[in-house]
Amino acid sequence: MDLNLSGMDYAVIAIVIVVIWTLIAGIKTVPQGYNYTVERFKKYTRTLHPGLNLIVPYIDTIGAKLNVMEQVLDVPTQEVITRDNASVKADAVAFYQILNAAQAAYQISNLNQALLNLTMTNIRSVMGSMDLDELLSNRDLINEKLLRTVDEAANPWGIKITRVEIKDISPPQNLLDSMARQMKAEREKRALVLEAEGTRAAQILKAEGLKQSAILQAEGKREAAYREAEARERLAEAEAKATTMVSEAIGAGNVQALNYFVAQKYTEALISIGTANNSKIVLMPLEASSLIGSLGGIGAIAKEVFGDNGGSPTTPRPTPARSTPSVNTTTAQSNPFVIRPEGSQT
Repeated sequence: MDLNLSGMDYAVIAIVIVVIWTLIAGIKTVPQGYNYTVERFKKYTRTLHPGLNLIVPYIDTIGAKLNVMEQVLDVPTQEVITRDNASVKADAVAFYQILNAAQAAYQISNLNQALLNLTMTNIRSVMGSMDLDELLSNRDLINEKLLRTVDEAANPWGIKITRVEIKDISPPQNLLDSMARQMKAEREKRALVLEAEGTRAAQILKAEGLKQSAILQAEGKREAAYREAEARERLAEAEAKATTMVSEAIGAGNVQALNYFVAQKYTEALISIGTANNSKIVLMPLEASSLIGSLGGIGAIAKEVFGDNGGSPTTPRPTPARSTPSVNTTTAQSNPFVIRPEGSQT
């Protein structure tokens, strides 16, 4: 089928194609998370935001397509010399976001390289102004200083530094060995101090215990001495009372009290003589009747002296002769309780 098209038809078709191409060129869609800059005759005019946008075809062109999402900048490992001349290796990571697309596109060339060099320079500056111990124990302070410094430097570029983190700080091996020895020495020092404090506390407690024991012993001895003195006082009072009663009984003419008193003292004297360590000869009656007879004789003497009326002496009466108790030789020989003087024959 032959289509006879005239020149007019070709012109219409060309116009339609140009119109369609013009419409396509004037409609721009920007994806989410990006901003496009518009240039008119190579001069920045405005920024296209995500969505459908219209530009003037053939006059306006798209300049730079910038990612405005938060991005990660990996800082490579670098050597840093601290204030106390210790060499360490440190690497970091930075997070940034483009807030102004026009400034990021036209105020700085090669944005990523500029941010990387800026972060590395500030890491050396901040970490180099600190001692090694401060550097290892204050990472939060380092991150805060880096964030503030880098963010102020990148602000004219329309960049917001959201975070700067030091990932790792690696001192050399010889420095690590020295730190390990220092830590060991510190721990041994603390152990010795704690042991000394424990020994001191134990000695103090022991001394306190001995002090309390001595006090209690002294108080016990004082109480015992007091009670012993009290007992002697009561014994003396009882002895004086007994002597007074015997004297009163004798004065009243009761000779039996005198007999009892003398017999008691006589028995106590015999016990003392028999238990003495240096006694050589012990004289004691073998029969109880001899002791009773002796007491009877003492009573008779008292009657003769004091009389029967309790106080007026009478004429002394002749005392009956007392025979010495005979000792049965056979009994004495067989009695093991008879003590003989040294040198006597059996």
